[in-house]
Amino acid sequence: MTETMLTIDLNVLQTAALALMMYCVGVFIVKHVAFLQRCCIPAPVVGGLIFALLHLLTNQMGWLTFGFDETLKDVFMTLFFTGVGYTACFRLLRKGSKKVFLFLALATFMVVLQNILGAGLAIAFDLDGRLGLAMGSIPMVGGHGTAGSFGPELEKLGMAGANAVAVAAATFGLVAGSLMGGPLGRSKIKKYNLKSTETVEDLYETKDHHHVKPALTAEEFTKAAVLLVIAAGLGTYITAWFKGFGIILPTYIGGMIIAVIVRNVCDARNVELPAQALDMWGTTSLTIFLSIALMTLKLWQLAELALPMMVILAAQTLLMYLFASFVVFKVMGNDYEGAVMTSAFCGFGMGATPNAMANMQVITEKYGPAPQAFFVVPIVGGMFIDFTNTALILFFMNILGG
Repeated sequence: MTETMLTIDLNVLQTAALALMMYCVGVFIVKHVAFLQRCCIPAPVVGGLIFALLHLLTNQMGWLTFGFDETLKDVFMTLFFTGVGYTACFRLLRKGSKKVFLFLALATFMVVLQNILGAGLAIAFDLDGRLGLAMGSIPMVGGHGTAGSFGPELEKLGMAGANAVAVAAATFGLVAGSLMGGPLGRSKIKKYNLKSTETVEDLYETKDHHHVKPALTAEEFTKAAVLLVIAAGLGTYITAWFKGFGIILPTYIGGMIIAVIVRNVCDARNVELPAQALDMWGTTSLTIFLSIALMTLKLWQLAELALPMMVILAAQTLLMYLFASFVVFKVMGNDYEGAVMTSAFCGFGMGATPNAMANMQVITEKYGPAPQAFFVVPIVGGMFIDFTNTALILFFMNILGG
């Protein structure tokens, strides 16, 4: 049957166009399905998975298969992570309380536990331990962005289907983290009769209600693009330098390093960067990257890994629940703020920072403000965990590959 299968090869622009059409489909579906909104499932994931499932059907039936040029996926992946580098403000971190460092330490320790669990169970199933990382911190703490970047790297090392495994695990993590976080946080609040020590009026008593955020200008948008592309370009020399010593890094790491240096030099010299435009470029780049990454998944590669995936992801979910409930809550203070951060840790540790923010939002809307949590979680999730996660993933890859 496969001998007569029709193959359609799409060039770089056709691939991007189809991916963004599926993104539009995803936007429409997310807007009309409340469950997807509550779980913060990204529109590119929804649209991309729909196409991947249709491609799975046509491929397995022997009707039609597609070939894709994924060049733009790698470009926008690099731009997205370079943008993350521009958010790494060391001065802001120093201003924070010790809870920032505690939360970062807990998240880093969770990265280690997730990778040990994923790799250990993969080996138990007679699989390459590095494939277990695709069900460890790569998709869990890392989310779809890290899954889509490290998945292809694992496939280059000989682990067929690693990209599909990582992205599927990241999708599972988004849902599981969102469903777990809110109920766990609420249970702590009710069990210990915890109360918020702040009111909405306290938080906004000095707010200038006449302040209007200036509109984004074309000059700022262009400046942000220049900063991203230059940092990404210069970053290739850093990754090439490491490669000369036999250390293989993801292509985006060099750009992140350059961006961190530029950001903190500008902070020291009181030079203002176009933060709003950089954030918008980051969001756009992530959208395009995820749309292409999800659409081009070869889901048929997951069939033989179905049982190991179910066992490992179930184990990761149990690990997250136990760690958040008995460790995170106690370390972060055993109080209302700690309960809110426990809720956030579930979304953040199994999905992404937006999941963590959504979990916190649900709780604080009902029980009152938690300003410390809303300060600590975005700093750790948006600025620093990508660096520690990437470093530890590379460490485990080298250990398991040795």
